[in-house]
Amino acid sequence: MSALAYDGAAMAGRQLRRVRNNPGLAVLTQLMPVNMLLFFGYVFGSALAMPGPQYRSFLVPGLLVATAAGGVMTGMFQAAADTHRGVTDRFRTMPVSRAAVPLGQAAADLVVTAIGTVPLLLVGLAVGWRVEGSAAGALGAVGLLLLFRFACTTVGIFLGLLTRSEDAAGQLGASSFVLPLLSNAYIPTGNLPGWLRALAEWNPISAVTTALRELFGNAPVPAGAAWPVAHPVAGSLAWSALLIAVFLPLAIRRYGRC
Repeated sequence: MSALAYDGAAMAGRQLRRVRNNPGLAVLTQLMPVNMLLFFGYVFGSALAMPGPQYRSFLVPGLLVATAAGGVMTGMFQAAADTHRGVTDRFRTMPVSRAAVPLGQAAADLVVTAIGTVPLLLVGLAVGWRVEGSAAGALGAVGLLLLFRFACTTVGIFLGLLTRSEDAAGQLGASSFVLPLLSNAYIPTGNLPGWLRALAEWNPISAVTTALRELFGNAPVPAGAAWPVAHPVAGSLAWSALLIAVFLPLAIRRYGRC
């Protein structure tokens, strides 16, 4: 096993133990999208043109992607906490690969996310959501979702290393909650004003959400949408690759300079 793989696995193990030792936070984080599904699904579903069960099928992929986008907040807070408490400085004095710490944190977050989506999917099934597409399409949707979560986590890790403050990371991370609101995660964007629709459809969350809806067979690709939404799988891969290509090297470089 290479040094990077060995060190990365050790860092991922540390992050997983961190989650295990703080189960309350993990449970609270996973309950939030379930609560949002029940609230939005029955309150918003009764106010929108589409019937309630149809809206809940529309909503589940959006909540999955909104939860994946929460990797920005999670990655930011954990990286800032380690930096603020001097943990990062101790790691830098050890013979550990510079890339291992951010990669290990992102990999552990991916494991937690994969497990944490199960309750949301089960509740989604209970309220009427179904996989209407093929099994291959569903597996592709899960793969896209995890890739996007990894990309968002790398963004958060870089920002957390940049802020170096738990308070600042908490406030900045909380503001990321608005990102799914400026997308098609919760509502269709077809009736939005032109400038707002363009802003929503160029939001990476919209491309990934549309890709999941298409692959799960829950909703067709909307007509006349911007390129990332009109070609959602390609758009999702492009956005995820761009975020990783930009922010993962920045996070590794920033870690080396903390």
